[in-house]
Amino acid sequence: MQYDVKAARATATGTMVDTRTRLKGVVVTGSAGAGSVVFRDGGATGPILLQLDVLANAEEDILIPGEGILFSTDIHATITALTSVVAFYG
Repeated sequence: MQYDVKAARATATGTMVDTRTRLKGVVVTGSAGAGSVVFRDGGATGPILLQLDVLANAEEDILIPGEGILFSTDIHATITALTSVVAFYG
């Protein structure tokens, strides 16, 4: 199926995409210490659909196989000790 892929960038915890969508890939940039990002569906207390741990000063590029991860409500990211998170969705 053909569809548009978009990107959202975040540097702090919050909603990255405010609609139903599929997460297709992620680029995370670490800071001086190890960090993490937790992706939840439906806000800060929603179920965790993906959690990534990132080494200090590392950049991780993650491609999600198949059709991606379905977020029924929105994509919320809890970001800890990272410089930035870029989510590719569609």
